[in-house]
Amino acid sequence: MTTLNTNARIAVIGAGAMGAGIAQVAAQAGHTVLLLDNRPGAAAQAIEGIDRQLGKRVAKGKLSAQEHSSTVARLQAVEKIQALADCALVIEAIVENLQAKRDLFRQLESICSEQCILASNTSSLSITSIAAQLIHPQRVLGLHFFNPAPVMALVEIVSGLASDPALAECLYHTARAWGKKPVHTRSTPGFIVNRVARPFYAESLRLLQEGCADCPTLDALMRDAGGFAMGAFELTDLIGHDVNYAVTCSVFEAYYGDTRFLPSLIQKELVDAARLGRKSGQGFYSYAEGAERPQAATLISEQRVTACVVEGDLGIAAGLIARLHEQQIEIIQRDGRGLLRVGDAVLALSDGRMACQRARDEGLRNLILLDLACDYGTASRLAISYAAGIEPLALAQGVALLQQAGLQVSQLSDSPALAVLRTVAMLANEAADALLQGVASAADIDLAMRAGVNYPLGPLAWADAIGLDHILATLENLHASYGEERYRPSLLLRRRVAEGRTFHD
Repeated sequence: MTTLNTNARIAVIGAGAMGAGIAQVAAQAGHTVLLLDNRPGAAAQAIEGIDRQLGKRVAKGKLSAQEHSSTVARLQAVEKIQALADCALVIEAIVENLQAKRDLFRQLESICSEQCILASNTSSLSITSIAAQLIHPQRVLGLHFFNPAPVMALVEIVSGLASDPALAECLYHTARAWGKKPVHTRSTPGFIVNRVARPFYAESLRLLQEGCADCPTLDALMRDAGGFAMGAFELTDLIGHDVNYAVTCSVFEAYYGDTRFLPSLIQKELVDAARLGRKSGQGFYSYAEGAERPQAATLISEQRVTACVVEGDLGIAAGLIARLHEQQIEIIQRDGRGLLRVGDAVLALSDGRMACQRARDEGLRNLILLDLACDYGTASRLAISYAAGIEPLALAQGVALLQQAGLQVSQLSDSPALAVLRTVAMLANEAADALLQGVASAADIDLAMRAGVNYPLGPLAWADAIGLDHILATLENLHASYGEERYRPSLLLRRRVAEGRTFHD
């Protein structure tokens, strides 16, 4: 059995937003779907909601009337669990409570045939633990959809300790047949996405706590330089701080207090104050009617420059050179160590050291550090930092050069690795540890982060593009600056650098 035939009946237990979304996906793929909920009438109401949503898509020309009617016809509300006896796959999407799921799966095991696959949509609970008390734990797997299920492409196929690999393959190919992008993962805390994504939130929260910049500036940098769809503050406002904070706490506790997953006191304070984001009307930003979103802080220089000096190879920041050429700025090439000089200013890509430390270490006056950009050729904003004592004219010349290249410039306080670089380095580091520990393959980790949370690049592929030696140096410098285990480099990263290999070799 490689893929479930569309003649196979599917059951979904739990008619909330996630359960209803999964039921819609399976029905649109051609399966008869039985929807069950312990609240009387909830399953029927969910089907009515699906009917309305599909009707809106028909009105917009995004769905045919025939597909609408046939999908709804394949959805059946049932009131008793015994009605699921002949299903080939049962997916539970009930409350995120281990004992409730265990009780449900014990009941299903006594009702459904031994050939029925039992799947949980849990986002955080152990599949091994859910299945442990069953007679046939091998037929229990995770089938983790992302909300909203009809829209989000990713599905994590989660294998517990006893899960049958053949059934994992069946779910993988079935999810693909449903139009999804499935990935395999072992049942470890957070699976792929909820584990690897933690630094995306954590590093922005840390920078905010340290007064490095404000929320709109950090969010703008993650979007306009990093290429992410949203910054951490607007994204957590959208998710809900109660949800995001709970996931962070769950992962932190599951890893026995590993400081890589340390929750933020700032986010805890928002939760304590019931400032949960969009759904409460206030989070990091106000969502009250008429509220204006604060703008990112942007430096402005009145200087004009006509020439600059490039010393050596700028590496991934070389895309800046083409932009300067387009603005008729003369580029003078010299041998050197990857520096960009304009007037009295020296610009360099951050390697994780603070500007004050690097200026002292390398004897550089008027040093301006540049943050990472996903694509220096197309980025619209870039962060800089500099050490106290920089000459005002040198700062103005450096900012002017970047402005003339078409970049808005935001200043961060003199913090290690700035914003985008430290975030990407930490994402890559967490992904490397997941790869080292056999949680998933490099390809599946990268696909999960692109399809599940819309990252512009998978973190491992991004690290390969930047250069693993640069990622390692950044993490080592972060570790040295803070003296915290949070920033310790992954053993696999160190190994790949020593071997001269990438994550995808």
